[in-house]
Amino acid sequence: MTEEKIFDEVFYKKLNILRAKARLNRAAAGQSGARKSRAKGSSVEFSDFREYMLGDDIRRIDWNAYGRFDRLFVKLFNEEKEGVFRIYVDSSASMDFGEKSKAACALRIAGALSYCVLENADRLMLNVITENGVTKFKSVTGRNAFARSLEHLENVKFGGKADTLDAIKRSEIKSAGMSIVISDFYTHDLEEILRFLAFSKQEIMLIQVLSREEASPGLEGTLSLIDSEDGSELKVTATASLMKNYKDNYNAFLAETDRLARKYGARFVTVISDEQLDEVFYRIMTKIGI
Repeated sequence: MTEEKIFDEVFYKKLNILRAKARLNRAAAGQSGARKSRAKGSSVEFSDFREYMLGDDIRRIDWNAYGRFDRLFVKLFNEEKEGVFRIYVDSSASMDFGEKSKAACALRIAGALSYCVLENADRLMLNVITENGVTKFKSVTGRNAFARSLEHLENVKFGGKADTLDAIKRSEIKSAGMSIVISDFYTHDLEEILRFLAFSKQEIMLIQVLSREEASPGLEGTLSLIDSEDGSELKVTATASLMKNYKDNYNAFLAETDRLARKYGARFVTVISDEQLDEVFYRIMTKIGI
């Protein structure tokens, strides 16, 4: 990846602005910031169980359930029910492309979303899709976990191929929640990915990150195109006919991704890597609703 600084001063300034706006919005809605149930009154009522995850308060473990099932479960209460957000970042070589890097854009989006999840007292699970499968980081909750989450993202290395379907399966989804996949979606398995996530009781968000060069390539003359993941080379001459054919295929690619997202009830947004973070962020947040 380029030496571009991912979480620079500009990022933090924009994040602080987003924080202030989010707090104003919550205040206007009469919310304290943490996710609340529909239960009224000040009592905290038992709601449900879910399987224990690292970082959970051990005082919430139901030892009677452990005695019956030989597995750890924690009690959930109406006024304390948290959302579970899984963020998947594609770190394949195709993401490390563009004058304004798709990789940097993807990491900033993941960082901003991580902030919002933790600020809202929900649970965050960061996953990086790699050539060797998936790198899973410990699930976290609370504002104090944000710096550690950014540190994980800053250390992501981009390169090689990545099997997104296999990586998501290896991440071992054990509870309902929202799964947010950040990728260019250069995969033949997108429908299988969506089917698996839907079967795993996930709300799904697809954030497609593409570069300006992919959206509007300004190519001229005879060129050698090299596949960033397998190194194969293709010589082409950038004629008007070829460029029209490229644009038609590009639009068809976006349309097919959108069609599959709609089929499985997933939210979908396309981001161009040179767009401003605040513009991108609000477009994403209107889709997610956190």
